[in-house]
Amino acid sequence: ANCERKEFPEMASKHEVTRISVNGVSSEFKEYNTNPITLARFVLDETENFHKGRPSLAFIIQSIGVAAKVIANGVQKAGMAGLYALGGEVNVQGEDQKKLDVLANDVFINALVGSKKVSVLVSEENEKPIVVEGNPHCRYAAVFDPLDGSSNIECNVSVGTIFGIYHNDVADQACVEDVLQPGSKMVAAGYVLYSSSVVMMLSVGHGVVGFTLDPNYGEFVMSHQNLTIPSEPKQIYSINSGNSELWDEPTKAFIRWTKSQKKPYSMRYIGSMVSDVHRTLMYGGIFMYPADKKSKKGKLRLLYECFPMAFLVEQAGGMATDGHGRILDIQPKEFHERSPIFLGCKRDVEALLKCYKETPDTPTPPIME
Repeated sequence: ANCERKEFPEMASKHEVTRISVNGVSSEFKEYNTNPITLARFVLDETENFHKGRPSLAFIIQSIGVAAKVIANGVQKAGMAGLYALGGEVNVQGEDQKKLDVLANDVFINALVGSKKVSVLVSEENEKPIVVEGNPHCRYAAVFDPLDGSSNIECNVSVGTIFGIYHNDVADQACVEDVLQPGSKMVAAGYVLYSSSVVMMLSVGHGVVGFTLDPNYGEFVMSHQNLTIPSEPKQIYSINSGNSELWDEPTKAFIRWTKSQKKPYSMRYIGSMVSDVHRTLMYGGIFMYPADKKSKKGKLRLLYECFPMAFLVEQAGGMATDGHGRILDIQPKEFHERSPIFLGCKRDVEALLKCYKETPDTPTPPIME
């Protein structure tokens, strides 16, 4: 085709060009991905398409991607590098910190601070919120669990990172109160699963996409586009049945319902929230961590575990509840507040809500000390 350039008409007859679309070119090498959509490419496109006025979000998510690569490397080397050992401290939850917890927390904090776009951070591993000084005009706040499931890592159980991002639309600078908002106010949320492959699931409020870390060239490459929970979900429930005697009656009624079906549900429970929720996203079913007579407010943390996971599940076409209402509508009052959570496909969450509506919660005997 002749190159038509109005600003240089004399060049039109001298040069020929090949015109291609913005989607690139097709390739005969089908065994290779010659047009990979990397995490960086995706977030730049998303920022342009959906978050006009919020270009900083792309820098934050890319920084999270870098942190995930470093943490993945630490997880893989943990045994040989002595990172399984306890770090000698106890976090705000009363849990013993392992060296890998501390490493992951330091990496995540430094990555977010290094993005120069975040003013406030809330981590599971830090009692108080972190305020970043010297970064003016940063309207973003981040909440995260740097290494979920780390208590299981010595037996090579999959672990993960969970994160959520808030944005202050009014002031020039984010403040600590910006993270004490309902999860529905988040502008992005996701998790990274460190397993046989390293997978990041991400939503910026317009569906869920997944990226897998390609070890050949060290980039997160899109592997799941517009991910939704299957329309015909598997019959799986995920719960720590060791606490069954402590559950409330509606939870017990729902479990009895799953077992009474023509094809009874299967139970799958790993004990790492990222792993269990990832399976729920991919297969359907329901993940449950109810309050009980021992943990009356639930065990999982609202800000950096329940909210991000509920955000993702809803974006994938599912539901998330505390048994009484939508998780994402809860107004948090504390940075490390806990909550019961039930999330998964609509079929199962709606059945659970029906149990909560119809089953009286009769008290059980108190726990013996």
